Formats: sequence, structure tokens, C-alpha cells
Amino acid sequence: MAIITNAPRGTQDTLPSQSYKWQHIEQTALDTARLFGFREIRTPTFEHTELFARSVGDTTDVVQKEMYTFEDKGNRSITLRPEGTAGVLRAALQNGLLNDALPVKASYLISCFRYEKPQAGRLREFHQFGVEMLGSASPVADAQVIAVAKSIFDTLGVTGLRLEINSIGCPACRAKYHQALKEYFYSHQEDLCDTCKDRLEKNPMRILDCKSPVCAEIAKNAPVVLDYICDDCKVHFESLQSNLDAMGIEYVVNPTIVRGLDYYTRTVFEFVATGIGAQGTVCGGGRYDGLIKMLGGPDTPAIGFAMGLERLLLVMEQCGCEFPPEMGCTMYIGSMGPKAALKAVELCAALREEGFYGECDTVGRSVKAQMKYADKLGAKFSCIIGEDELAQNKAKIKNMKTGETQEVSLDSESFVDFIYGGTIDEMVDYTDGLIDLKISQMNLQKKGEEDE
Repeated sequence: MAIITNAPRGTQDTLPSQSYKWQHIEQTALDTARLFGFREIRTPTFEHTELFARSVGDTTDVVQKEMYTFEDKGNRSITLRPEGTAGVLRAALQNGLLNDALPVKASYLISCFRYEKPQAGRLREFHQFGVEMLGSASPVADAQVIAVAKSIFDTLGVTGLRLEINSIGCPACRAKYHQALKEYFYSHQEDLCDTCKDRLEKNPMRILDCKSPVCAEIAKNAPVVLDYICDDCKVHFESLQSNLDAMGIEYVVNPTIVRGLDYYTRTVFEFVATGIGAQGTVCGGGRYDGLIKMLGGPDTPAIGFAMGLERLLLVMEQCGCEFPPEMGCTMYIGSMGPKAALKAVELCAALREEGFYGECDTVGRSVKAQMKYADKLGAKFSCIIGEDELAQNKAKIKNMKTGETQEVSLDSESFVDFIYGGTIDEMVDYTDGLIDLKISQMNLQKKGEEDE
């Protein structure tokens, strides 16, 4: 029998056997960011198209080729979000967040949509964790935002990442750099791809980010942006490096980083991994001091980053990061007959009220099939209730790992008390994973307090 359709190309399902890994990453990211003062914000999956056309930049591949845009029933142009920053800024302006004490610090977990060729770590529907800090022009803010990403990676146990930083200057000094790039690329105009020929006038920096091998080879000898930044931008970039040095965060200055969106100014950075195919950037971000004003708000400096969760999961699996074990079924209560089935439902409800995963038959299996199912669930304990057990108000609970059994009263309180005592050793592995994570977060918090 064939199903009606498969998932659209470039999307994927996260199955129950894998979702606990995602939950671990997402909760770690939110909790770590919270230690730096970033609180979660949630924005719509789609926005008016002009928001992204204005913020992302109409010279980018994202706007020109990759956005999922459609007209709704009111003939309004709507776009599924291709990134998170624009929506966060729109929400901040619409809801008056900039009227509160600055800086505003927001974190988010979102799905994004871009029509790209699917490959390892790059999908048409993908997921990001990001932070935005609105209202600080200081390089200290740049360093703190980078430190959030670094702390998340450290807490998750990710190794083998390289932090690369650059400054692309402010609009004033970047104009001189654009002119230098135009002069250089005009001498190679015939060899550029059609897209880069169009970029040459509108935004020559985009050529530096072109994926065409021919354009990439030409770009290797292009003028370097750091040779053109003004004194203020130079001081800002040097101060950023001093702050990273003070926090013990290692980095490499990479003058070729320009990032993929038009709104960046001054600081840009990436955390780069190897071994996941062509897409090695796990996290990228930078400063976008003019974007809020461009969207109709006050002239407000800002900086942020986004990390791709699909790519992060690939990196974690490749470098052998450990995930806290998923909490499995604590107790499976088998039953024979309708009265025993009701008792099993009652006891499972009592277990769940105390935070245990209790399971009983819901499909009318035989006792033998129920025990096979209990084993498949990885249940820590099991028992079978029939007419004799109901009459005596007692049942034998079996430790599925050791095979040992113990007779326990079927009243809810006694039953739950036994599970409390019997699961202490069984829960050690799961609890140890959570404790290690909590200790790591506490150390981060203590370090932050000492820095203050």
C-alpha cells in the first residue's frame, strides 16, 4: 500500500527516537542564554514580504531566489521567514520594547524557510537558535554575544569549532571599500557568473560570498576590507579582540567573512566546523547598527547571531557529544480482564501524578504480548494484575533488569512508595546527565557574577 505523499523535498521529520536530542540542545541554549540575561521571544512564522525585502536586502540570494512568498486571500504578499532577526526587530518596535531599559536582550527558537538545494546540514525548512541585543554600540556587547554562543557549545560538549571574526566597517568607510572592490572586479568582469555581474554595481561585497568556484578564485586576490576601515571601526574591532582575550575565547581574524545578509555592519563572526560537507558554519552573526532605523524605528545599535540546529546536531554526533539518556518507561502494568484493566489505569494515573512514566495496555493485547511490549519500551519494572491479584489486593512487581520480584500492595499509595524506593538506582544514569549539565550552567553563572 502506497501512502498519498511523502514529506516535501528539503524537509525532514524528527522522530520520537531523536526528539530528546533536540530538546536537550534547545533547552541548553535557552538556559545558557538566560545566564547572560537573554529571555525568549516568539514571533510569527510568516511576515509581510516587505519586512524581509527591506531588512535582508534585495541584492541577496535569500531575497532574489530563496524566499517562500505567496499572496494570501486578502491579496497581501506574505513570506515564510527566511531568518529570525527581522521578525524580532519588528516585534520590538511594534510592542515598544525599546522604550524599556536598554539593552533589550532576546533569544529565540524558530523554524526558517529557504528554497535551496538540500544537502548535509542545509534544508528548505530548518531550525535556528538565536539571540539579539538591541541598544548597545559597545564592542563589549559584541564580545558578550559571541560568549553566549561559545558557552552553549561548551555546555553541550562541542569541540573542534573555530571562531572567525572580521570587521566590515561602517557605511562611511565601506563606501571606499566598495569602490576598491568595483575597480578590482571590473577587471575580471567577463569571468564572473551572471549573478555576480549584477552584484557588481549593487553590492560588490556579495561577490566575496559567491559559491561559484570561478568567482571564489577571483575573489582570493580582492582588496581586504580591514585595509579600508576607518579609525573608529578599527578601534572598535581592536576592543572586541581585547574583550575576547580577557574572557579567554580563542579566535582567528578572517578578513574574507562578509556574512550572507546585507544588514551587517562592523563586527561579523562565524563558528566554523569541519567534516559536515560544504556547509561548515554552525553559527554566524554580527552587528547591524542601521537596521532598526531602516525598519522605521529610532537609530539603535544592535548585534546578534543565529546557529543552525541541524548542523549543530551533525557536529555533536560527529565529535561524540553525550546526550543525557532519555527517561524510559518506569512501570508497565499488565492486566487480564476488564476489572484488572481498570486497576491498571488507576495505578498508572497515580504513578504519573508523581512524575513517573506509567504504561498499561490500550490495544487489547494478550498477557504474553503485553510483556513483550513492556520489554520493547525498556520498562524498568512490570507487573501483571488478574483476578487473583485483585482478590488479594497484591501483585508481584518484577525488576526487568535483574529478574527479581517483590510482592506489593495494590493500593495506590503503597504501589507508588515502592516505585519511589526502587527507582533510585535505576534513575542514576539519567539524573547524572542532568546534574552534569546543571553544574556546568552553575559554573557559567558563577563566572558571570565574578566578572561583574
